[in-house]
Amino acid sequence: MKKQYDILIIGSGIGGLVSALILAKEGLKVCVLEKNNQYGGNLQTFSRDKLIFDTGVHYLGGLSKGQNLHQFFSYLEIMDDLELQKMDENGYDKITFADDEIEYPHAQGYDNFVEQLSKYFPEERENLEDYCEEIQRVCNHFPRYNVIGNDHYNEEILHLNTKRFIESITSDKKLQAVLLGSNFLYAGDSENIPFYVHALTVNSYIQSSYKCVKGGSQISKLLIRKLREYGADVHKHSEVSEIFFNGNNTLSSVKTKSGKEYFAKQFISNIEIRSLTKLIGEERLKKSFLNRILSWEPVSSCFSVYLVLKPQTIPNFNYNIYHYSSEEMVWNAYQYSKKSWPETYMLSSTQSKNHSEFAESLTAISYMDFSEAEQWKNTFNTVADENERGVLYEKFKQEKAEKIINALEKKILNLRNSIKNIYTSSPLSYRDYIGSFEGNMYGYIKSSENPLKTMVSPRTKIDNLFLTGQSVNMHGILGCTIGAFNTCAEILGKEKIDERLTQMIKKNNNEK
Repeated sequence: MKKQYDILIIGSGIGGLVSALILAKEGLKVCVLEKNNQYGGNLQTFSRDKLIFDTGVHYLGGLSKGQNLHQFFSYLEIMDDLELQKMDENGYDKITFADDEIEYPHAQGYDNFVEQLSKYFPEERENLEDYCEEIQRVCNHFPRYNVIGNDHYNEEILHLNTKRFIESITSDKKLQAVLLGSNFLYAGDSENIPFYVHALTVNSYIQSSYKCVKGGSQISKLLIRKLREYGADVHKHSEVSEIFFNGNNTLSSVKTKSGKEYFAKQFISNIEIRSLTKLIGEERLKKSFLNRILSWEPVSSCFSVYLVLKPQTIPNFNYNIYHYSSEEMVWNAYQYSKKSWPETYMLSSTQSKNHSEFAESLTAISYMDFSEAEQWKNTFNTVADENERGVLYEKFKQEKAEKIINALEKKILNLRNSIKNIYTSSPLSYRDYIGSFEGNMYGYIKSSENPLKTMVSPRTKIDNLFLTGQSVNMHGILGCTIGAFNTCAEILGKEKIDERLTQMIKKNNNEK
């Protein structure tokens, strides 16, 4: 006898897992199918030399009591079990340029953010206050950003341009670059990207910034544990290869590569939207919709170097460094020259378990276009041993790692002598493990000229198919979590979601 689910979710990125748990908490029979060996999409971690490395989630914002991600995670019943380490309150991110020795801080708390930067830009205090005020104003206009209320986008907000706004705030070129310094978090062309993308991204980190102890995969593990408590089925090694339709415009079932068929009343896709269109069959989609999706330009991919350090050699730092070869590079850092690569990088450290003042590992990430790995695009690999791509690929990665280490040595004395082992990941790794188109980090590039072009409703023209994940509107842990609640609001009704969240907030307030 065939098993019928109420909801079947394709893909176990955070958007899929959060959607699954919201619905399972309502008593629905839920099933999640994941193609890889590890759940969680960008939450995945890997182990080298008995150390944990993150693939995508290096830090989280908005997790202090009363803040939005804290409230969402509280509703999902995972907040209390997260192991977190608060980052440096006076500078969770530090922005550096070329040979300038100053590390310009982004501090936690808006008053502190202004206070810390005013030390370097004393004449700009009022402008910094205006910047902070506008970020908060823009965020307050976004549906469900404040957990409840406001269910429509404000068109005026969507068209605000980052470059024009930053230039209107201050004419100081250095300060402009400092304010944009963490734009690696959205991999944006800061000249064209809507200001709301910048605002939504940095706001939660200014509110509060945390590292996940033992990596971001603890979030997916906690979500899956909760899912199973609520009776959901979660399967890995279950790549959906076919989708079947009833005679009318509804999905009936999906089949995995292993030949197993799953039936459900409703379906949520948490996979890359281009992959979904191929599964559905392009002939079933409106030409205008398909052309719109195919015209989207993917955000850049990246190359990462993971350095295992010799014990007690490099001091630990409880913040991220965003480094640029020049102030001008900030505006469109992903458009780099191969000859002078890496022209920018993000650097983070992991504290040693036994000697907390030292780092046990470093992670450095720099932009990389998929075209650099083009010659190996027909190879697919989701196992640790990548030798099947051949000697040339290993040489390519080794050369890139050397370039990043050379760049890091300008900032960290004696780095090379402190390295025990070197590991890398390329755009191919991100494509294969996370499933993003051409290994892109955050979905597709958004433009202030046409912001609605890359916004997709979670409700599709297929009656019982819904969308979630970073291809749908905002990326990141917070963006995908909010997106999952919006997707579930389409299924359960906005009133029910609001009612559940209101009950949770009241309960938390009563417990204070």
